[in-house]
Amino acid sequence: MKPHLIVLDLDGTLLTDEKVISPTTKETILQAKSVGHQVMIATGRPFRASKHIYEELGLHTPIVNFNGAYIHQPHHTQFKTQHNPIQLHTATDIVESLHEYRLANVIAEVMDDVYVEQQDDPLLAILGMGNPRMTYGKIKEHLKDDPTSLLLHASDQEVAIIREFLEHTKAEVIDHRRWGDPYHVIEIVRSGIHKAIGLGIVSKHLQIPKERIIAFGDEDNDLEMLEYAGLGVAMGNAIGDVKNIANEITDSNNEDGIARILRERLKL
Repeated sequence: MKPHLIVLDLDGTLLTDEKVISPTTKETILQAKSVGHQVMIATGRPFRASKHIYEELGLHTPIVNFNGAYIHQPHHTQFKTQHNPIQLHTATDIVESLHEYRLANVIAEVMDDVYVEQQDDPLLAILGMGNPRMTYGKIKEHLKDDPTSLLLHASDQEVAIIREFLEHTKAEVIDHRRWGDPYHVIEIVRSGIHKAIGLGIVSKHLQIPKERIIAFGDEDNDLEMLEYAGLGVAMGNAIGDVKNIANEITDSNNEDGIARILRERLKL
C-alpha cells in the first residue's frame, strides 16, 4: 500500500477525555508508522502544549500549531517554518471594539509568551502547559508584538453574539472559532488561517497527494482540514457540523475511533 498521511487533531480526537492516548490507539498509530505511513498532528494548541504528544508518538514530521498560524518541523532546519500572526493594530482594535461586551478575560499569545488581562485559574491551567512566560495586565499596555492568537473568554450566552459582531465587522482581517465545551472561549487568528493551510503545505513537503490523506477531528476548527483530506473522519463525539461534512464517522475519542478507521482503511 502506498504511504498515507494520517492527520490527528488532539483534544477530543487523539486524546481521551483524560487527555491521554489510549494504548490501543497508540499501538495502531505506531503500527501504521512501522509499515511506512506518515503521521502528523494538527492542533489549536501551541507546540509547548503538544510537544509531549509529538514525542510520545516518536514523530519527525512537521506539525501544525495554533490552528495553522504556526507550521514547523521540530529539530529540522530544512523545513521552512511559517508563522502568520494577527497584526498588532488589528488585535488591539478588536479588544477596544468589544468594550461594551462583558468579557471575562482577554488573552494574547505570541508563540510562548502569554498576555493575560485577568487571573483565571481554570483557563490558565490550560494555557500554562509547557510553562510559557506570563504577563498580567491590560493587553493594550503590555502587548508589543503581533499575536499568534487572541482568546476572548465570555459567558456562554455572549459567545454567539460576539462572534456575530466579529463576523460583521472584522471578517476581512481575522477568522474565529469557538472552543469546545466547557470553555466559552472565542479563538481568533489571522484571516485565511486554518488547519487545512498547514495540511496542504505538509502534504506537499511529504509528497503525499490529497487522496491518500486521512484526517480526524471533532470541532469546528477541524472543518477545513476534514474537507481538504481525501478521507475526512469525524469522531463519534464530534459536533454536528463536523459530522455533516465528514466522509465517515467513527467511534468516539474514548472508544478508539482512530484505531478502528486505520485498521480498516490501511489493512493493519
